[in-house]
Amino acid sequence: MTHRILFVCLGNICRSPTAEAVLRDLAGDHPSLALQIDSAGTSDWHVGDPPYGPMQKAAQKRGYDLSALRARQVCRADFTRFDLIVAMDDNNKAALEQMWPDGEHARVVLFTNFAPELGQDQVPDPYYTRDFDQTLDIVEAAARGLIATLT
Repeated sequence: MTHRILFVCLGNICRSPTAEAVLRDLAGDHPSLALQIDSAGTSDWHVGDPPYGPMQKAAQKRGYDLSALRARQVCRADFTRFDLIVAMDDNNKAALEQMWPDGEHARVVLFTNFAPELGQDQVPDPYYTRDFDQTLDIVEAAARGLIATLT
């Protein structure tokens, strides 16, 4: 069974592309785990842009390459294409729930639900906090937790 997962943040230039790259990398340790992974933003501010430079640099220091990713906005088809839509914070989760087309089957959850040991209810946006390492710490822990629920 292929798990189809979409990560979502506001602009799709920091948190969600990082989550996409981290999950893809960590899933490499689980060859029997079939994943289709993507990321998107609830806004259209950065459509077509690469991930934010400082986020890319911080991720690169940990071995994650975000350079090929490009921002896109969540679309109606995403609610059909993906089984699990993972929001980085409550605001994006609420935006996704407002966009929700009737009759779709995807589940929307907060990413931090997969790392309850952190005591975080959201992945803070490093575009504003400037704490790219904190974002990576939370994303790595939540990605490990997500993999544990899928294996």
